Amino acid sequence: MTTTQQASTKQDILHYLLKQGHATAQELADALDISPQATRRHLKDLEGAELIQHELIQVGMGRPQHKYFLSRRGKEQFPHRYGEFTVSFLDTLLETVGEEQVGVVLRKQWERKAEEYRDRIGSGSLRERLEKLVKLRQEEGYMAELHILEEAGQETGYILAEHHCAISEVAESFPTVCGHELEMFGAVLPDCTIERTHWLNDGEHGCGYLVKSLKID
Repeated sequence: MTTTQQASTKQDILHYLLKQGHATAQELADALDISPQATRRHLKDLEGAELIQHELIQVGMGRPQHKYFLSRRGKEQFPHRYGEFTVSFLDTLLETVGEEQVGVVLRKQWERKAEEYRDRIGSGSLRERLEKLVKLRQEEGYMAELHILEEAGQETGYILAEHHCAISEVAESFPTVCGHELEMFGAVLPDCTIERTHWLNDGEHGCGYLVKSLKID
C-alpha cells in the first residue's frame, strides 16, 4: 500500500469514528473492507498522533476489547467555520450589552440564516428540499446526511443527521444557539414537524432531527 493510500485509509477511519462515535478494530475492518492487521496498524499510528483514544469494554465472557473514538485533536481535523473568535466575541457582547440583547442578536442571526436557506433550496417536494439543505449544511462543515424512513413501501419521514457540528465550540458555551437552530429548521420547512432526536451537548456522537410532513408531499 502506498503512502497516499495509507493516508486515505486513516482518513476513512477518522470519518467512520466521527459518524459512529466509536468502534472496535474488527468493526472498522469490516466496515472499511481492510484486514484486521492493517486496521490495527492504522489505529496505532492514529493513537500515536493523538487523533484517537481507546477504552477497554467487556463483551460477554470473552477478553475485553478496545473501543476507539476520536480525541479532541481528532475532531479538530474536521472543518470549522466558527471557533474561538466567535465564542470570545459573544462573551464580550454578553458583558457589554447583557444576556437579553445577546439573545436578540442570536435570534436575528438564525432568522437571516433561515431566509438564506429558504432562498437557496427553493420549492419542490420535501425530499428534494431536504436533499438541498443537506448539501448546504455539508458545505458549512456539518457532515450532514439524510435518512429516509419507510413503512409498507411508503416514505413516512426523514432523519436529518449531522455527525459533525461546525459551531460546536459556540454551542458548548452558548447552548441556546441549538434551540435557535431547531427554530431555524422549522422556519425553513414550515410545512413540517421537526423534532430533535440526538444532541451533541447531551453526550451523543451527533445531532439528529426527525422531519415529518404536515401534508401529503
